[in-house]
Amino acid sequence: MSDISRRDLLKGAAAAGAALAASGAFSSAIAENVAAIAHTDLAPLAPARRQTMRGVPFERHETVRVGMVGTGLRGRSVLGEFLSLQNVQVVAISDVVADKMAKATKMITDAGHPAPATYGNGDHAFEELVRRDDIDFVYTATPWEWHVPVMLAALNAGKHCGSECPIGTTLKDLWALVDASEKARRHCLHLENCCYGETEMMVNRMVHDGIFGDVLHVEAAYLHDLRGILFENRDEGLWRRAWHTRANANLYPTHGLGPVAWYLDVNYGDRFDYIASVAGPERGLDVYREETVKDHADPKWQEKYITGDHNTSIIRTVKGRTIMLQHDVSNPRPYTRHNRVQGTKGAFEDYPPRIYIEGQKGIEGQKGGERWGPIDSWKTTHTHPLWTKLGELAKKSGGEGGMDTIMAYRLVQCLHEGLVPDYDVYDAASWSSPFPLTEMSVAKGSAPMKFPDFTRGEWSKPRA
Repeated sequence: MSDISRRDLLKGAAAAGAALAASGAFSSAIAENVAAIAHTDLAPLAPARRQTMRGVPFERHETVRVGMVGTGLRGRSVLGEFLSLQNVQVVAISDVVADKMAKATKMITDAGHPAPATYGNGDHAFEELVRRDDIDFVYTATPWEWHVPVMLAALNAGKHCGSECPIGTTLKDLWALVDASEKARRHCLHLENCCYGETEMMVNRMVHDGIFGDVLHVEAAYLHDLRGILFENRDEGLWRRAWHTRANANLYPTHGLGPVAWYLDVNYGDRFDYIASVAGPERGLDVYREETVKDHADPKWQEKYITGDHNTSIIRTVKGRTIMLQHDVSNPRPYTRHNRVQGTKGAFEDYPPRIYIEGQKGIEGQKGGERWGPIDSWKTTHTHPLWTKLGELAKKSGGEGGMDTIMAYRLVQCLHEGLVPDYDVYDAASWSSPFPLTEMSVAKGSAPMKFPDFTRGEWSKPRA
């Protein structure tokens, strides 16, 4: 599942681009139904005797048994995190690429664990994996279009599950995951590693300690030059670029949005109300193709990119707070997720991290106090205990600056101890919903689009 045939994908991407150019048709995020554009806030009828997944703890597991679907680069990265933890066993893996499963199997046996069962017989081999009775949690790191099928299969088989981002790309699919999670009484989690970054966790504690006063505005982004990855003839290059031929939207909202949603207690006292989105012109991928793909017989030249390079959206919450959300993976620039907070007593901005609190003393050598200052002094009082405990190890051996280690540790801790997970299916659906909603807004001339209330009215209750 981590790769599909390059020939098939490029043929499909070219066909999709040609169809869009010829007909002006929208992608499935818009075409799923007309009502989704006009009434995105309306929930489908709740299933009979519906029960919430809010506040539901995991069962206790002395050993956490994991099944993995997708053993490509990202899958093997998170596999390494699981293998570094005690009392975790990866019992089964699934992928359509045998070589990638072989690499994952070697990682497992090299770590001193038994070889996993392998499932690679066709695109739907994961359906056999999820039916095993010795799996507690199914993790998926497949191409985006397979996240929902894998997790629906896992939930229908009575398994807790978690996915890389985005968890789904249409409102219909996001509602399907919510309903399936509630029906199965099993958690469906968006494993958003950026929520577990050292700075994000520290700022979250500062926000909730009132350091910034009343938070009025936050900013989130995924601004990351991915052109080299998108145009590779392997790994993500085989499928991720195709999304730029399908949707003019913010294709990857959650890395920045997840942490700031925690700052604002979204779904726990506030919720996203509506979003208005503006997409700039598409140019970056065309320029990169012109500069790097010299053979004009290459199928890449048949692709028509429609995703605006820079998508900027404004979200308003029910309580009136605002969020600026941005996306650009098609142009040269330093990486940033913004991670900005503005409150009535001060502000924080990341990349690099800096802080201003009203009334602070002037920095040495500068006049006055209205200047950004370093964040270091706050680390002694507000570094999260997980980073205090694991930070040195996480930074040394963990992925993504250590946040992957913290994320994996915390998930396993919750499963070991029978705790309520830090996020749930309602968060997963809410954080991914800007993908289809920004596409709808852009298509409607940047019209505001209402967010669904995936909690069906339970968002106003604070965390227990």
